[in-house]
Amino acid sequence: MTDLRIRPATAEDLDSVLAFWKTAAEGTSISDDREGVERLVARDPEALILAELEGDLVGTVIAGFDGWRCHLYRLAVHPERRRLGIGSALLGAAEERFARLGGRRGDAMVLQRNETAHHAWRAAGYTPEEHWRRWVKPLTG
Repeated sequence: MTDLRIRPATAEDLDSVLAFWKTAAEGTSISDDREGVERLVARDPEALILAELEGDLVGTVIAGFDGWRCHLYRLAVHPERRRLGIGSALLGAAEERFARLGGRRGDAMVLQRNETAHHAWRAAGYTPEEHWRRWVKPLTG
């Protein structure tokens, strides 16, 4: 897929990204709004990685690094463009970013019910860690 362009998102991309996630991403997050994504890009301009094909947004991944751990969120590929290597290209870009920053291991947030995603993550070499449980508390109310 030689025409695939991988690049960091800019502020101008954010409305397109939010619309894209409604079509391509599974589940929603408290941060899935303009303010949340603006804050992400302002704090870490290379964290939100986009894949474009012929000028169309076809995939995303958030590759966040907090200085200690490498976190992957929102790996999403347009449903009509899956199984073409777009997800692999996005993960490759995320993993290269982590290596440049000194990261040692990537972890991904994947919904338990999203079996399609489980297959994709396993194919990319990731494995679930069943002995961990995510604990959350909304900070706004």
